[in-house]
Amino acid sequence: MEAPVSLLRPETHGLRLLVCIPALDEERTVADVVRGVPRTIPGIATVDVLVIDDGSSDATGVRAAEAGARVLRHPATRGVGAAFHTALSEGIAAGADLVVSIDADGQLDPADIPALVAPVAEGRADFSSASRFADPALAPEMPAIKRLGNRALARLISHLAGQTFHDVSCGLRCYGRRALDQLHLFGRFTYTQEVFLNLAFKQLRIVEVPLRVRGVREHGESRVAGNLWRYAARAARIIFRCYRDHHPLRFFGATAAALALPGVALGGFLALHYAATGAFTPHKWAGFASAVLLGLALLNLHIGVVGDMLTRHRLYLEELLQRDRERARSESRTR
Repeated sequence: MEAPVSLLRPETHGLRLLVCIPALDEERTVADVVRGVPRTIPGIATVDVLVIDDGSSDATGVRAAEAGARVLRHPATRGVGAAFHTALSEGIAAGADLVVSIDADGQLDPADIPALVAPVAEGRADFSSASRFADPALAPEMPAIKRLGNRALARLISHLAGQTFHDVSCGLRCYGRRALDQLHLFGRFTYTQEVFLNLAFKQLRIVEVPLRVRGVREHGESRVAGNLWRYAARAARIIFRCYRDHHPLRFFGATAAALALPGVALGGFLALHYAATGAFTPHKWAGFASAVLLGLALLNLHIGVVGDMLTRHRLYLEELLQRDRERARSESRTR
């Protein structure tokens, strides 16, 4: 991958917007998406478009370049999460104040970008995401299984984050400076749900913008959610790891409690049996099971305490990375 360079005009002192389009084998739609990005947006001084070609086997990169985008190409397919990591790095290196991500498949309308950007540009939010389901009147037509899956994911993320979200999987989003500097992701397969958790855990302001979105692709199948069971398994793993890493004491504490309760119950049962009969037989098994469960509970609690200590160190490292990103943006703006 070529070295990051500034994409945005340094002489302009207003807000700089970089629109990033991850793309894999989207030669039939990517040019229309690039050309559809508004170049004049209220409150925005400059708008630039970057397409991340994630190792396409077709002419995606060529079509994007012909439409006026700058193209970065991964030599091999790494996943939409990895493509977003590249976009994030490029946005920071370019000194962008706002970064918008939009899919290349044509389901999302680039004309909606001004409405999406407005809450962040006006200082009302640090991160905004298009929502297909916040307004029932705008809900798209899609297979029932996908609708149920989206609803289940939204409820899970809402529960873990302690906020209410209606759509955590839409690919049209806007990231402000605070979100860009404080966002640290690990998922390479997908990133959509992890972003909500990561930013919510850091108390950043998140806004959903109800927009009408095409529910079914015009061409081909989704590269991410083509196989729903595979997508669900991978997304669940990313969500699991994100929650575990941010709240290890709560996570392992809950596991410890789940193990300790039956352990105490079995121990109590054996104690009552001994008080009544004066013997442990024939329920010695309850004593062994209780000891194993309580031992595992203590082990999980210990892991949680250690994990909580490591999380504090991670926060210190993320603060250093945040300052480094802020410095990189400042240096880019002075070039």
